[in-house]
Amino acid sequence: MKTDFVEIFQTIRATLQPYATLGFSNRVNSETVYELWSDKNVVIEGRKRTEVFFASVVIQKNHVGFYYMPVYAEPEMKTVFNPKLLKLLKGKSCFHIKELDEELLSMIESALAEGYKLYKEKDWVA
Repeated sequence: MKTDFVEIFQTIRATLQPYATLGFSNRVNSETVYELWSDKNVVIEGRKRTEVFFASVVIQKNHVGFYYMPVYAEPEMKTVFNPKLLKLLKGKSCFHIKELDEELLSMIESALAEGYKLYKEKDWVA
């Protein structure tokens, strides 16, 4: 069980990094923030966009924030989440993580895979 925020951040960032080779760009990669964006021109709900946010991890004061846009873009994605992960969702797309074990990390990995699949289906990522 990891409780150190730097260690939690680094573990989740390592889970996000492979997606930088799957059509996302890492806009920010620092010691406290890691962000993934799709730089594809898309139309979402009738609006042209030149980018789409996918996910990030950020060290905050009282937690590590795992920001995951697919759950905001498609709220029904919540149905595929384990209740343990879902109870960490605060707001529309941010999970507040204070402790990380292998089970929770596996849930995050599964969520990322499902989100990537959703973005591919919607043609939001190259």
